Amino acid sequence: MTLVRQRFTITGQVQGVGFRPFIYRIAMDRGVTGSVNNSSAGVLIEIQGTQKQADGFAEDLADKLPPLAKVVTLQSESLDVVEGESEFIILESTGGVGHSVLISPDVATCPDCLSDMDDPDNRRYRYPFTNCTNCGPRYTITRSIPYDRPQTSMSRFELCPDCRKEYEDPLDRRFHAQPNACPRCGPKTWLTDNQGAVIAQGDESLRRLAAELGEGKIAAVKGLGGFHLVCDASSDLAVATLRERKFRPDKPLAVMVPDMKSAHMLADISPAEEDWLTGIHRPIVLAAKREPFILSGHVAPDTNFVGLMLPYTPLHHVLLNDFRNCCDPVPALVMTSGNMSSEPICLDNDEALERLGNIADLMLFHNRDILIRTDDSVVRVNPVSSDPLFMRRARGFVPAPVFLPEEGPTVLGTGPELKCTMTLTKKDQAFPSQHIGNMSNLETMEFFKEILAHLQDILQVRPELIVRDLHPDYMTSTLAEEIGRKMGVPVAALQHHVAHIYSVLAENGHTGPALGLALDGTGFGEDGTIWGGECFMVIPEMLEHQRLAHFSRIRLPGGEAAVREPWRIAQAALWELGVREPGKYAWPWLKDFEKESRFLPRIIEKGINAPLTSSCGRLFDAVAGLCGLADTISYEGQAAIRLEKVQDMNEKGAYPCPLTSADPVALNTLELVAGALEDLDNEVPVPVVARRFHKGLINGLTEMAFSFSMLLDIHHVGLSGGVMQNLTLATELPMALEGAGLIPLVHKQLPPNDGCISLGQAVWGQRKLLL
Repeated sequence: MTLVRQRFTITGQVQGVGFRPFIYRIAMDRGVTGSVNNSSAGVLIEIQGTQKQADGFAEDLADKLPPLAKVVTLQSESLDVVEGESEFIILESTGGVGHSVLISPDVATCPDCLSDMDDPDNRRYRYPFTNCTNCGPRYTITRSIPYDRPQTSMSRFELCPDCRKEYEDPLDRRFHAQPNACPRCGPKTWLTDNQGAVIAQGDESLRRLAAELGEGKIAAVKGLGGFHLVCDASSDLAVATLRERKFRPDKPLAVMVPDMKSAHMLADISPAEEDWLTGIHRPIVLAAKREPFILSGHVAPDTNFVGLMLPYTPLHHVLLNDFRNCCDPVPALVMTSGNMSSEPICLDNDEALERLGNIADLMLFHNRDILIRTDDSVVRVNPVSSDPLFMRRARGFVPAPVFLPEEGPTVLGTGPELKCTMTLTKKDQAFPSQHIGNMSNLETMEFFKEILAHLQDILQVRPELIVRDLHPDYMTSTLAEEIGRKMGVPVAALQHHVAHIYSVLAENGHTGPALGLALDGTGFGEDGTIWGGECFMVIPEMLEHQRLAHFSRIRLPGGEAAVREPWRIAQAALWELGVREPGKYAWPWLKDFEKESRFLPRIIEKGINAPLTSSCGRLFDAVAGLCGLADTISYEGQAAIRLEKVQDMNEKGAYPCPLTSADPVALNTLELVAGALEDLDNEVPVPVVARRFHKGLINGLTEMAFSFSMLLDIHHVGLSGGVMQNLTLATELPMALEGAGLIPLVHKQLPPNDGCISLGQAVWGQRKLLL
């Protein structure tokens, strides 16, 4: 009998996902001998058998992967036969400098583990830390590679004999499940008041918590990537109290329900949305509210959508099941980030007591350390394409990479000021961090530094270039310069909106010339003004870009005050149109801001603290303010959300939005404001005005892109910026561009908002080093 021997080297998401027991099982099935082990190079497999056995093993290796495994590269080579080998074994993991391994994101509890938890005769009955190789925590408990128990926060928990037996049995689904544990040897929960006095421990802590939530209490609950603030979503008093204490008066709150039956009671859910709700990632999914909406009106007052998620940890499953008995008509808990507005999510027990004690009445703690704080991801589904539209990318997706068209040096993109992420590249992969937040306080800056250190450690890379935003006063710009000095690494700056376009091109693997529409609220422009409604030509291979056109400029009287008070922008836009006094339509802000309104013309005329902007986001603010939908706002995008919500979708009309010849060309978006004012003067209902505005803007953007496409013979159009999270634009603008014969490129892996900018910076920096 002639034997052959082969070695397979596999890279990708192949550690901590049941890959070695999978290899062991197919080796047993095919009757081959050899070995498998985790190494810094990936998973190394050597097999020996007949040619038929080896071929069968290779087929199984390609066709029967574990559910969480993702192979990036697979290399094979022939080896000399080893005489006398009689078995297939799993070797101990080996380390090394550098590696080609992807850490799995945290994964929702699998059906098998839920069955264990539901079985009163199982030792893991109701155990809130049940997991196996097909589910459970990964990224949030990992210190370093290789992903083995000593490199995780489970290292402090010594396995009991029963768990040890599972952990060491290659045929058990808990073989080398690094967080493996049971009530005898694993993490435990306890419930305290907001001063830290213990109320209940173990299983009773969850039963007691559910009862207290049913009585209207607010709790801080330690979860997977940090703490949640939790209350009964059907209680007006509880939700209103949470908002008051958290200083979050209007921004929508996420809701967790135990199952799809409950979810369907709250929202009209499409099959694609159900797939996201029930899949392994378990993001918050924005779904259309079912009317009448039976939860508190305080949950999401500005929008027709509700952010729903299903339990993704065993602790959540136990809590929601207990809460069923304490509520009516549907078991639903507000489950929002455990922080004060603008601060990072709380990570450990002492931090939560200090920072959340004034918000929560109760604290549910556990003693499994969270090493990496990670918020919930937020997704909405494009109803036309069924593609995901990310609002926030974090838990369940990070640290999965974006694959790039070519290999390049390691570059760090430090991101923007708001909705900050950072990105590190490694060869042909880019690793965007989880959502970090708004870089406006010391806590978020320290979080940024934590993530940078962690990403460099687990990827084992060091940047050769750092790319920051063009704005000199952004905290991320200051940090980039500081990091560059400490590392002795050069720092380059890239304009905010150009980074947006490089990001969407990178996601789509597009390296040729493209047009780009960057539509957002604020970005420091190359001419020193505030940009945000921009049309670019970008040539990535030559690292060239040109600003072709922009929206009509308007003033922001009061600077940042105008962003918080859209009525100021509305009056400034009217000023640009020559409208100095109210006509038939009384300006809605005069009721509360009459004195300030009379003073505003002086600010505009003198240009004192009234910077110019071409921002698309500020255009939405102007029209929303003119329509009386938002004199002031309490969170970013609130005015635009309200304007989108009120649209009369049966309306077919559209306001004009023509191109005007200039250098650069301008899209005359002031015509949209003029059209809205004329209709309001004629008592046209606001929902009709809102729809005509959206349609007019889409038509104007399409005309602009088509005109430049014909002029430059470029047919791909990248769409990026926070305005592309507006569902109307996200669905109708790509369709309009396709109807004009163009090829739209949209974000599907990252949010189109500023959360994507660090990727654009990093891929631009890679190309800069390669030129």
